[in-house]
Amino acid sequence: MVQFGTAGVRGSVVDRVTPAVALAVGQAVGRLVVESQSAESSVPQVVIGRDGRTTGPALAAAVEAGVASTGARPVRIGQVPTPTLAFASRGRHGVMLTASHNPPTDNGIKCFADGSEFDREQERQIEAFVETEAPPADWDRWQSPTRSDPLPEYREAVIDYASRFGAALTELRIAVDCGTGMASVATPAVLDRLGASVTAVNASVDGHFPARPSKPTPETLTEFRSFLGDGAFDLGIAHDGDADRIVILDGDGEIVHEDTIVAILAGYYTRRYVDEHGEDAPTPVVVTTPNASGRIDEQVTAAGGRVDRVHLGGLHEGIAAVEAGPVVFAAEPWKHIHPEFGGWIDGVVSAALLSRLVAAEGLAALREPITERPYRKVSVDCPDERKSPAMEQLEDTLPETFPKADVSLDHGVRLTFPDDSWLLVRPSGTEPYVRLYAESDDVDALVAEAETVIRSVVDA
Repeated sequence: MVQFGTAGVRGSVVDRVTPAVALAVGQAVGRLVVESQSAESSVPQVVIGRDGRTTGPALAAAVEAGVASTGARPVRIGQVPTPTLAFASRGRHGVMLTASHNPPTDNGIKCFADGSEFDREQERQIEAFVETEAPPADWDRWQSPTRSDPLPEYREAVIDYASRFGAALTELRIAVDCGTGMASVATPAVLDRLGASVTAVNASVDGHFPARPSKPTPETLTEFRSFLGDGAFDLGIAHDGDADRIVILDGDGEIVHEDTIVAILAGYYTRRYVDEHGEDAPTPVVVTTPNASGRIDEQVTAAGGRVDRVHLGGLHEGIAAVEAGPVVFAAEPWKHIHPEFGGWIDGVVSAALLSRLVAAEGLAALREPITERPYRKVSVDCPDERKSPAMEQLEDTLPETFPKADVSLDHGVRLTFPDDSWLLVRPSGTEPYVRLYAESDDVDALVAEAETVIRSVVDA
């Protein structure tokens, strides 16, 4: 059985993302593209890439075999960042073998069509195809794989795009922690070509992640933060294993809050659109998630745009659902989509664009107009079977506890207070928790009161 989560299929290669699963997904993707093509079309292609994990070659081979047996042609592109696979999938389909920021014991499968991750409907088709298990195509329709190297073209495209914004990087000193992941082959080279003085650390690809865990956090970036703290750099950048996530650090090694980075980019893109098209043009839209900070709304609204929220992992669906106004930016914490460049999450583009903005204005100046209220995230233990009844009760109990708040039930229970502080309660989709997010000048008191309510409901 294959089930897609918020970021494809992901988990242990021993019992979840096995070669058998990869073969089945490859066959399902091949069926999907073959059955959807018109009769006169040429042989459809499926681009297959992988990150640096040691299990990647075997899983990629299994996907390739599945695709080839349906009459679609596999295109091998080898080890690449996930954004590069997405770039290469434009005009065709793609499969990426990556577990992103998960440990080396895991791997995962992400599917793309024309530069965007599969939406939920396409994922359900794959799940259904795996369940029905159709026979392979006739022997004479099986396809031989071809090879392609999209990485140089992708890097050039990022350089060209970033060059439209901000200022040249000739005076900027940047340190990049690639985490022995796929950013090693992209971000340092892009920043160097843009003129920065670049120091890359942990920049050899190693799927064991010997330098630090793949997920960049304050704890895993301790050594990098100390390295930056010597004062030799203007900016620090850290990536996860497949280079779709990005963490920004200042010259002292302090991590800039992920929602502040989203607010900077969201406000910038919105102002740029309004400046270029005028106030009479359709209102620009930024798509984000319910757990994202109100500082994003403040920047976008002040610049003349609006914010639409969509469930976690649903940025692509949120972009597609916008009916009025162009989507100028979409993001959830650490993950950004730049629609003018492409419809995929891309940490390399974010690194290049942010560096150009820092070169033009300085990081402190970019942060200065943003209200950075204290932010907390708490996980409350909750067995899976208690999640639904608990959330139903919390839809009533939380508004009763906080009667002055405006209530939204679109993606959990989100309460917004008159001073623009807020809290969100939602069930985890992957772990036995109810998540509590809050942003307030008195966040500890708000979290303590809300957590008491949640625990009383979960434990009832």
